[in-house]
Amino acid sequence: MSEQSGFQPPDPAQAEEMARQIATLTERSQRLAQAFWERQAKQASGDEFSLVDMQGVTRAFFELGAKLMSDPVKLAEAQTEFWRQNMELWQAFVTGAKPDDDKPAKADKRFRDKAWDEDLLFNYMKQSYLLTADWLQKTVHDVEGLDPKSKEKVDFYTRQFVSAMAPTNFALTNPQVLKRTRETGGENLLKGLEHMLDDLERGKGRLEIAMTDFKAFEVGQNVATTPGKVVFQNELMQLIQYSPSTETVHKRPLLFVPPWINKYYVMDLQPDNSLIRWSVEQGHTLFVISWINPKKELAHKTFEDYMLEGPLAAMEAIEQATGEKEINTLGFCIGGILMVATLAYMAAKGDDRIKSATFLATMVELKDVGETAVFVDEDQLESMEKHMAEKGYLEGHHMADMFNMMRENDLIWSFVVNNYLMGRDPMAFDLLYWNSDSTRLPAAMLLYYLRHIYMEDGLMKPGALTLDGVPIDIRKIKTPCLVVATKEDHIAPWRSGYPSTQTFGGPVTFLLGGSGHIAGIINPPTRTKYGYWLNDDYPPDPDGWLEGATYTEGSWWPEWGKWLKRRAGKRVAPREPGDGKLDIIEDAPGSFVRVRAAD
Repeated sequence: MSEQSGFQPPDPAQAEEMARQIATLTERSQRLAQAFWERQAKQASGDEFSLVDMQGVTRAFFELGAKLMSDPVKLAEAQTEFWRQNMELWQAFVTGAKPDDDKPAKADKRFRDKAWDEDLLFNYMKQSYLLTADWLQKTVHDVEGLDPKSKEKVDFYTRQFVSAMAPTNFALTNPQVLKRTRETGGENLLKGLEHMLDDLERGKGRLEIAMTDFKAFEVGQNVATTPGKVVFQNELMQLIQYSPSTETVHKRPLLFVPPWINKYYVMDLQPDNSLIRWSVEQGHTLFVISWINPKKELAHKTFEDYMLEGPLAAMEAIEQATGEKEINTLGFCIGGILMVATLAYMAAKGDDRIKSATFLATMVELKDVGETAVFVDEDQLESMEKHMAEKGYLEGHHMADMFNMMRENDLIWSFVVNNYLMGRDPMAFDLLYWNSDSTRLPAAMLLYYLRHIYMEDGLMKPGALTLDGVPIDIRKIKTPCLVVATKEDHIAPWRSGYPSTQTFGGPVTFLLGGSGHIAGIINPPTRTKYGYWLNDDYPPDPDGWLEGATYTEGSWWPEWGKWLKRRAGKRVAPREPGDGKLDIIEDAPGSFVRVRAAD
């Protein structure tokens, strides 16, 4: 039997070692499984907060069921078509003919192994799964009369179910896993169980899937290595001034305001893809805010505090460090939203120190926020508020889990297969190390942002937001702005950034890059992976803008570099950190960024 199947049983010594491993893993499994199920029970009962609102999801699917049954003819037609397609697929299988390979998405990375095409049985599994997945998602999506919020939820969670049920996710229906199990005598499955237990232990009963080799990276050693010094800090941030690398620099300093829902060093991963290092090499005196990873004592910090103690405090510090009042700025993601609000606040006060502003993956109009809307509604906000009343912050893993679910096949199931079924260690990947380095969010700031900016679309409503006693109106922003969005961004959809062209009161250049939220932004000239679109005409409809846009191959960074150079002033002698009135506190990347959410 073993010869026919290709399975090679382990020798006696290996068998004894495997038995020992099984005994150890069994004892460990029992302990961690208890912690896991206790956590699951708390979430199901509502005693433990989760961004997945199970009651809301249940209500949405009950509504779906009612709408489906209200039109039995349409449902019967959909079922009849489904069975017709299945019969065609079955007939092809029993006759030994390969089904039409145009039906499954050939670009689907889950089915790259040649067995999915060459082996008749696995090809049938693939085709059957893709046919069923497509039918189920289309049937759910086409149901009429659903509440828009319910429709978003049933579409999203139907996709989660469909992705989870892929044959690639199960040992007995994945040809790569079967092959590896034969080759290793089952050792891959034991190793996979050990990986899963490690993940449960690290998550303290929550499955925290390892996406990379955490030991392969250390902040300040092989990521976030651009030379610089921390020259200022307060309760919310450290300000890093980077060391010059050119013989002269532009007169106006440049300030980066990154998001605080993750860490700034996504812009400084490796020397060849570091936006920070590249900006320094263009001759800018660069300052970057490194936000704190807050704990309970900062629960009271508001969105307003992030403005006052973030970019506004940084501007005062930059003047002390360089003697320059006028600066250029760049805001990324929610850091960009903060800078939009800051510019409107400064405009209301007649403060024109910011001479240009660049926004990366920044939403201005939040009517269409993409799939993040599935996780945020009034019920969830109330539940979150109760949870944070005791904690004082939202744990970092909640946001990480949300972003992972939005790209579930890439960021969840691919690692389930690699780590648990194939029994392989996750590869060392700097971007995934950063992605796993999550941050906490203070209660007051998060609740204000979600309610007044996210849910109420406050930026687009003049006077709806008041910061430090000043009502703000983004129409009063006169600062020249460059807005960079990316075409496949699932976190900050590009059409939510385009309204800046219609609302800001000053000149706006809109640039649309390829790819998504991170890959499209961290797109250095050396890699030439994704291009970008530009169009000097700005009709109200973003799709009309795109139709008339010109596409250019390559990175958008040089285009931004030319735009910024015209606003950066004459060249002056380089400025070393510590040359001005600010003392050096410590070497970059500083201590704030080293604090992990689990600490």
